[in-house]
Amino acid sequence: MAPNDPADRTSLYADDPQLHQVDARTLRGLAHPLRIRLLNALREFGPATASGLADRLGESSGATSYHLRQLAAYGFVEDDPERGKGRERWWKAAHTGTVFGPAVDFTHHADPEVRGAMGVVLHEVATTHAQELNTWLGTMHEWPEEWQRTMDISDFKLRLTPELALELNEKMHALMKSYRDRVPDGAEGAGVVRTHLHMFPRSTD
Repeated sequence: MAPNDPADRTSLYADDPQLHQVDARTLRGLAHPLRIRLLNALREFGPATASGLADRLGESSGATSYHLRQLAAYGFVEDDPERGKGRERWWKAAHTGTVFGPAVDFTHHADPEVRGAMGVVLHEVATTHAQELNTWLGTMHEWPEEWQRTMDISDFKLRLTPELALELNEKMHALMKSYRDRVPDGAEGAGVVRTHLHMFPRSTD
């Protein structure tokens, strides 16, 4: 396989059971703004009930319960039997992350429903990234100075060919993966760090 093949990036995560490998079928189960928010909340804050998630997200428990069941049907969430008691149903994320592979495989898919579903997911992810960054900017003064010094919102303009852009993207993914699991849960002084990667061409006109 050529080093610039976009499938290389997917292969970085292919052997990781903690990552959900999304295909055209399961993409349909994720393509709803509330479902994406529910999945993100379970991954970030841990197991919860439909009512607990409703309170956190400002939604009705009926809506969160319905969309949790839909996420479960496509393998994104599952029951947490260790917490469920009686009629109270607890949910947890089935994986720690999601892998899509090249977006173009979905945005150019023969099925218009798949193309539309990917559009919903991409726009919701972009919205979430903007919200997370704005939240950080509004609360960064509450963090210790050593954490404030780690903040970076740089942007870069490079002149590249499509092949070199793919190569750069894949190297950045490989670098990020090399830092996973280096710090154990509960390590003193550690925290969860969010890193957003956006790469797209711009017109020079």
